[in-house]
Amino acid sequence: MSWLTAVAVVIAMLIAAPVLSVFSNVFVGGTTATWSHLADTVLGEFVSNTVILCIGVGLGVSSIGVTTAWLTTMHDFPGRRVFEWALILPLAVPAYVMAYVYTDFLQFVGPVQTWLRDTFGWTRADYWFPDVRTVGGAVVMFMFVLYPYAYMISRSAFLERAGGMLEAGRSLGLGPWGCFFRVSLPLARPAVVAGTALALMETLADFGTVAYFGVQTFTTGIYRAWFSLGDRIAAAQLSAALLLFVVIVLALERATRGRARFNNTSRNAGSTIRHRLSPLAGAVAAFACFMPLFFGFLLPAGLLLRMAFGDGDAQFGERFVQLASNSFTLAAVTAVLAVVLAVVLAYAARMARSRLPLVLNRIVGLGYAVPGSVIAVGVLIPVTRLDNWLIAWWEAAFGVNPGLLLTGGIAALVYAYLARFLTVSLQTVESSLGKVTLSMDDASRSLGYGKWATLRRVHVPILRGSLLTASLLVFVDVMKELPATLVIRPFNFDTLATQAHTLASDERLTEASTAALTIVVVGLLPMFVISQQILKGRRAG
Repeated sequence: MSWLTAVAVVIAMLIAAPVLSVFSNVFVGGTTATWSHLADTVLGEFVSNTVILCIGVGLGVSSIGVTTAWLTTMHDFPGRRVFEWALILPLAVPAYVMAYVYTDFLQFVGPVQTWLRDTFGWTRADYWFPDVRTVGGAVVMFMFVLYPYAYMISRSAFLERAGGMLEAGRSLGLGPWGCFFRVSLPLARPAVVAGTALALMETLADFGTVAYFGVQTFTTGIYRAWFSLGDRIAAAQLSAALLLFVVIVLALERATRGRARFNNTSRNAGSTIRHRLSPLAGAVAAFACFMPLFFGFLLPAGLLLRMAFGDGDAQFGERFVQLASNSFTLAAVTAVLAVVLAVVLAYAARMARSRLPLVLNRIVGLGYAVPGSVIAVGVLIPVTRLDNWLIAWWEAAFGVNPGLLLTGGIAALVYAYLARFLTVSLQTVESSLGKVTLSMDDASRSLGYGKWATLRRVHVPILRGSLLTASLLVFVDVMKELPATLVIRPFNFDTLATQAHTLASDERLTEASTAALTIVVVGLLPMFVISQQILKGRRAG
């Protein structure tokens, strides 16, 4: 084993350690009293709410994503060129921010119900209005935030298989709907399932939305077991149960694909012949694309702007600067470390003569599928033990108590972020590194450069754009991350995400608006990168 492979093995083991820690603590000490209490009282509600969320979000995300992808890919109508890239914008809005905004908008004293009472002279007893803070409300929030996953992947599948196969379908007498249901949709099924699976994993990982809506799920149970009940074993057992749901989602995604392979052998694979819609049909298509964009981005962004600049935010000032500094510091440190580690792992897999580094990279990649609350529990259990050992050793050696060296600062928090988001940068770096031909490596060695010199002088300059993209994606993910931050953050250390959650939980929604709006604005950065790629693909086509 080369030293580069050995370094990659150490990195992979450290990144995988939190998940392994969760499983290792599941059966420690047997079944605790806390777990028995949870099993007798709320475990059934955890399971039922999680199942309802998965079914509702899965159906909603796939329906909206596939419909909008089909309309913008295969048809021509007013606004199509804008909707092609604008439909991804809801991904910039975290689900918990969406929950805060719509609660303020739809509550009894909010603008909607106030307008209804003023317009029709109603009192509270004269009308019924749906309560957004329910399981159904959470499903709607997740639908409008997460449908872009299904939209982007389905759109790519429709573009790849748009040309000759649809022409063949039309030659057999199939109309537009027949081509959709009998040709395009079956061929795009793996992509639709993959996009829906991503949305479901984000749903399972969410804490802010379900906690604010009072919906009991595994993520809220983990937080309660750790902080309210102080039982790490029960928290680990709930984390393992949540991981089981993640595994089920991934297994269903694999099983749905089966052994099917979908290849497009037509020479017209890259060309798309769009069907020009009539004025009425075009208006309906534009409306269908506008509504998810409106409810998923335009309306919540507009409401945040109104609260932040119209009503004013008493939290804005020195406190906000400190929160922003904490968030940006954590995000920047994690992004830099994630890119460096991703380059080492990807380069080790490229240079290794065995498949070990590649297998390790796949294991590291599972971290993104693990909810932040699970990662947090998996990090705190071993790191707390290490902290206690360091304190004892330091006191024995120097006679001074140094305090919590790891959990007392941001080290443990950055470690959790890396375990959760390293795969984001790793996949980006691997994809770009795979496009660099091996002949460049051979040419570099012929000039006397070793592995690290080749990486520094050849690969890094070529990968500069991809490394920037990878760091940007990790930066934004860290800015939005809530459950891991809530669990691991040091005492009296807040970020924009935790501040928004705390203020919203206290029903101080206006004061939470500036922090929430900042998160959304930062989240627009990768959306801009993705939209540029969509526009570039349109010009290439």
